[in-house]
Amino acid sequence: MIAVSNLSLRYGKRILFDDVNIKFTPGNCYGIIGANGAGKSTFLKILAGEIDPTTGHVAITPGERMSVLKQNHFEFDSYTVLQTILIGNKKLWGVMQEKDALYAKADFSDADGVRAAELETLFAEMEGWNAESNAANMLSELGVNENFHNTLMSEISGKEKVRVLLAQALFGNPDILLLDEPTNDLDVETINWLENFLAEFKNTVIVVSHDRHFLDVVCTHVADIDFSKIQLYTGNYTFWYESSQLALRQKSDQNKKVEDKRKELQEFIERFSANASKSRQATSRKKLLEKLVIDEIKPSTRKYPGIIFKADRDCGDQILHVESLSKLSPIKTPYFSNITFTMVKGDKIALLSRDHIAITLFFEILMGLDKADSGNFNWGSTITRSYLPNENSQFFKSEENLIDWLRQFSKEKGETYIRGFLGKMLFSGEETLKKCNVLSGGEKVRCMISRMMLTNANCLLLDEPTNHLDLESITAFNDALKEWKHVALFTSHDHTFTQSVANRIIELTPKGIIDKRMTYDEYITDENIKSVREKMYSGAALTM
Repeated sequence: MIAVSNLSLRYGKRILFDDVNIKFTPGNCYGIIGANGAGKSTFLKILAGEIDPTTGHVAITPGERMSVLKQNHFEFDSYTVLQTILIGNKKLWGVMQEKDALYAKADFSDADGVRAAELETLFAEMEGWNAESNAANMLSELGVNENFHNTLMSEISGKEKVRVLLAQALFGNPDILLLDEPTNDLDVETINWLENFLAEFKNTVIVVSHDRHFLDVVCTHVADIDFSKIQLYTGNYTFWYESSQLALRQKSDQNKKVEDKRKELQEFIERFSANASKSRQATSRKKLLEKLVIDEIKPSTRKYPGIIFKADRDCGDQILHVESLSKLSPIKTPYFSNITFTMVKGDKIALLSRDHIAITLFFEILMGLDKADSGNFNWGSTITRSYLPNENSQFFKSEENLIDWLRQFSKEKGETYIRGFLGKMLFSGEETLKKCNVLSGGEKVRCMISRMMLTNANCLLLDEPTNHLDLESITAFNDALKEWKHVALFTSHDHTFTQSVANRIIELTPKGIIDKRMTYDEYITDENIKSVREKMYSGAALTM
């Protein structure tokens, strides 16, 4: 167990946490949520002992081992991949190092022999003889090829390092596991493996993630950071979100009787308890929800952006036709080849590829920002496009304030009009006078969404639209795309976003296209499609 008592953290006049008291117990997975800047990652660092609180303390049950997912990709560059995993269990690694040093001594004494015997006992108790094989198995399950296990960390790619550091955190059955954005840069298969691993994990997990699907699958509780406090709620992210929205609606309905409100909340809890059977953590979550006291459900104080896309005109019959489009890398290997498809009314197409560069290049070709090596494409005469690029730094190099920055993209130049669009994305008051070259990643994306809303286009092209956004903005964007009545081409690592929006899946591969009119979940679980995908990528050199 890990307990936080009377914890506060202040930076000058800014209070990040104030008088926080919370306990995290074994057998549960806690999702830490909160707006950008609320202190989610900072709270994990306090739990890990990397940051000292201003007041209060963190207590861990004596003898329990904590493991933390490292974000420093260069910390272990002098170690091999396998050694990096073993280092995750500091006590075991310490025993191994001391034992090896003793046996390497030229003047091995009787005292050394006694100490060596003690170390061998400790080593056996910690199942040290199986440690390397267990570490190797975990690496293989996370998709790190056996050929890399004895390679130096400095010699592997960033994507492989992500998997190795995740394996390091999971290795050796830690009592307390702290994970900060564990799904970043992982593919669908690896995320699915991690979800299964955590669902079966019997100890304490505390995780920060912007992936709603991941939080829904693994979490039994949500710890919400708001107003410098941390409130613990039973259930996963979707339960927290929908229950808080229900409570907010009830709060605004002054005429509704108390008993009617209680009945509505009780029915809501019962519905979610029944749906919990679909989760991998079904049994524990269902029991938790059944014990939930109705008064524990409170409205959220979160502010959600007002993302509303409108089109000046409907799409005609001719939208987009792509014919035999191909693009080569600088070393002449194909990013994608022979891409042919026709977009029709109502299409919301999720683009997939094992190499994200391929998708970005495909978007840039369709927007006229790059050229294909072969093939062609044609947009219909009624189609107007609005593009949200993955990389947006080129738009924010000037010192213009946000009003002047957004005004340059608008036909209507009035300040009130411009402020309205900024306000929808939660920029108000003095925030609208911020210089655009000092914005955070999330603020830049919100500005780019304001720019998109001004266009009134009928075709949206979105390259990783949820990157850098907090859960509130992701949810608002997701809802806007679900309501969108025209056409869209998008790619996203957010599982829930893709599953809830896409009605067609197109995968760009080095050997052609896979085009299926189905949901994302249907696509990634179809065994026939899995087989086809492997053939389409076999022998292809991916750029990392």
